[in-house]
Order: sequence, then C-alpha cells, then structure tokens
Amino acid sequence: MTVAARSFLAYCRPGFEGECAQELAAHDSILATGGFARSQRSSGYVEFVLPDADAAKRFAEAVHWRELGFARQLLRVKARIDGLPREDRLAVLMPAIRIGGRRYCDAWIESPDNDAARELAGLCRSLNNALIAALKREGLIDPQSPWRLHVCLTDAQTAFVADADIAKTSAWPGGIPRLRFPSAAPSRSTLKLEEALLTLLDADERERWLKPGMSGVDLGAAPGGWTWQLVRRAIRVTAVDNGPMDQALIDSGLVIHLREDGFRYRPPNPVDWLVCDMVEQPRRVAARMAEWLAGGWCRFAIFNLKLPMKKRYDEVQLCRDTVEQAVAAAGRHVEWRARQLYHDREEITVFSRLH
Repeated sequence: MTVAARSFLAYCRPGFEGECAQELAAHDSILATGGFARSQRSSGYVEFVLPDADAAKRFAEAVHWRELGFARQLLRVKARIDGLPREDRLAVLMPAIRIGGRRYCDAWIESPDNDAARELAGLCRSLNNALIAALKREGLIDPQSPWRLHVCLTDAQTAFVADADIAKTSAWPGGIPRLRFPSAAPSRSTLKLEEALLTLLDADERERWLKPGMSGVDLGAAPGGWTWQLVRRAIRVTAVDNGPMDQALIDSGLVIHLREDGFRYRPPNPVDWLVCDMVEQPRRVAARMAEWLAGGWCRFAIFNLKLPMKKRYDEVQLCRDTVEQAVAAAGRHVEWRARQLYHDREEITVFSRLH
C-alpha cells in the first residue's frame, strides 16, 4: 500500500486525459501549489500529485468539481494499493480505508469509463456489497456524515482509495448520471440537455430558473431533442431551424417553428432561455452566444461547443474569453460553467447566466 494523501483522482472521458490534466494544472498554477499530472491515454482518469499534504489541502479547499469542465469527478486519494489479492481484497483495502478515522455516509466501488475497466463492473458490484457490510460492522457508516468513500479499481489488482466531500463532488458513481432515453423525445440528443441541467445546475437553481410559462429559443432545433426538454417543463419555445421539427412538439401548442438560419435569427423580445446544439466551429458558436448574452436577448443559455482534434483545452478557453469579453464590453457580467458530459463526444456543454 502506498499512502497518497497528497494526490487527487479525476475521472474524465477516455481520450481527454490531456485536457483534464491541463485544467487541473491551470488551477494548480493559480494556487502555486506545485503539482503535476500522471495519466495514460484512453485510461479515463488522471492522477494529480501535489508536493506535500499542505499543498494538497490548499488544492482541495480551492478546487470545486463544478468548476471543472473535463473532469467528471474529483476525489482526494488516501492510498494507492497494488497487487490486490483475488481471494480477499477487503483485507488489504480496509487498513487504507481506516486511515484518518473518518466515517462515511456511503461507499462506492467503481472503475474508470474505459473499455478494459468496464469488464470490472461485476467485481465492483459484488465487492461493494461486501465493503458496505464490513463498514457497518466497524461502525464506519454514518448517514449524517458529509463524506463518501470511493474505491476506484483501475484493474483487478490495483485500487485508489479516496474520499469525497459530498458538497463538492459529483453525486453519481463515476461522475456519470445514468439517464434513460424518453420514448417520446424525437432524438437522443435530448439526453445531452437533460444531463446538462442535472450537472450544471443544482436542484434549487433548476426549481427557480425552469418555471412553467417561461420563454425559450432553440437554435438549430430540428428535430427537437433539446426543445423537448424545455416543453416537458411547460416552457414556450421558438424552434429555429430550416429542417423539419417533430410533429408532436408542434401539436403541444408550446412550440413555434421558424424555418430560419440560427446564426441570423434575433428574437423580437428578450427570452428567458437560449439553447443551442448547432454543428459549427466552436468560435463561431461562441461569437453567436456572446451576441445573445451581450445584447441581453436571453437570461440563461446552454450551448455545445464542437471541439477540434487538437488544442481542445485552448479552444475552450478562447471561446470563454470571447463570451466574457463581449459581455463585459456591454457593461454586463456573465457566469460560465462548462462540462464535457457523458452524452457528449468531441464537444463540451456550457451554461451561461447574465448577472
């Protein structure tokens, strides 16, 4: 067992370890904590190592999961264990779990989202049941605890033991909300917006900012996957797209379909929501979103940025600067939250709100 109280484990989409590492390094640079990333291509995770426990503490206090775009989850590592025995893994895991004497509200055994680790799903399930039982026997389960235990199996013999402040980490195993495709929705893209609303907004924000009777515009709407998410919340939508819309959405009485170019449409009056999933260069989409937000044409916006093959982290930063600078020039302030969703591919989804 290697005690590693100075490192963090970040889950990400396989193939985006570099971008996840860049993002963590950017936070580290601001904090001057002197960390470095360890990762393997397509592993689905990054280990970020700090020089000592004090630096790790500062990093943990300053970096919130919701501020990260490429990391699905961020966990502080207690120990790394190599050579887990097949016959009694818990006997080796429990000493690492006891480090610090912490009690937990729950415990998750999980694996990264990569092809090799997915084969560990059965082992994770069976071992998780045995772990919960062992924790209960030792009095280490407390439903009121603000901490959750995580054990990440990167293969059958290797594990990271970590803990998470539930207020600062993702509420889903692996950082992935497992959503079911609604049969009434016209396309699977609807899952992107559903996941964005779950992960980029908290429960209180969803209740306050997604009220029946609000107004919205969906740019590049056809066939209506994103429009469907707004309509199911009784929000009135202007769907802008030269392509055909799902007839059931039109029949709802909450949708007006305009066969127009999403890059030219301007609403006659400001709306509450703008959503956009147009297939276009990210800089062009960012400039269009900047125009809407700087002009005060919407209060809230969720949009996708389709990323290039190279310098993807840099492209996201450029797009963010485009939006923030345009809004600042108009004498306004905009909030930016971004995440590469489980239902995204080579893209990142952004929530912006005018202040």
